[in-house]
Amino acid sequence: MRVALFITCVNDTLYPETGRAVVRLLTRLGVDVDHPLGQTCCGQAHYNTGYRHEAEPLARHFADVFGAYDAIVTPSGSCAAMVRELYPRMGERARAEGRGDTLARTLAPVVPKTYELTEFLVDVLGVTDVGAHYPHTVTYHPTCHGLRGLGLGDRPRRLLEAVGGLELAELPGAEECCGFGGTFAVKNADVSAAMGTDKVMNAASTGASVLCAADNSCLMHLSGTMSRLRVGMRPVHIAEILASTREEPSA
Repeated sequence: MRVALFITCVNDTLYPETGRAVVRLLTRLGVDVDHPLGQTCCGQAHYNTGYRHEAEPLARHFADVFGAYDAIVTPSGSCAAMVRELYPRMGERARAEGRGDTLARTLAPVVPKTYELTEFLVDVLGVTDVGAHYPHTVTYHPTCHGLRGLGLGDRPRRLLEAVGGLELAELPGAEECCGFGGTFAVKNADVSAAMGTDKVMNAASTGASVLCAADNSCLMHLSGTMSRLRVGMRPVHIAEILASTREEPSA
């Protein structure tokens, strides 16, 4: 199986350790992972802000870069949802506007083989115990795209529950949005900050030392909120937890 890592813009720019963790984890599980250097933005930021035609060249480029792989794995529910949910809509929109089926045909091959990391582990590799060790109390925040867009369900929790040394604390109001929402945090800053505060205070009430999620964009938002509220927790991407072992320093 030819597997490619789609690291995403946020991770490549701000959280490269998450990408390295994905590679360590999958390599440990016997997967040979490629990192195509031609990859760029998937177009999500453009599409969600209303620049839908401008997102099309980025989507075509994504298909060109990743089309030959058997699986495309990303540590981001939001970017996985862009490919799986919104690429088909882009093709349908082009068709409705009388621009033919070319875009739809170009994007179609990458849609079903794009996986968020926990989906790939559980559904494709068929594993929940990845041999990780992480001796910390962790609470898990299911992000909106993963929860409602991709329907990740209990996959992340099953993976975390199998990690050695990890104590998983239940997060009150887990299914509530953290308030990030991409440009929502910019356009509706007061509402976004209030939602982030609620999420962080709920996380702090668990007594956990680590707040985990499968999207660094949401963790970035919550990290800033934690800092302002001076809450003694650390935001850690699930990939970094699953990549940790007794032999390696935990994140």
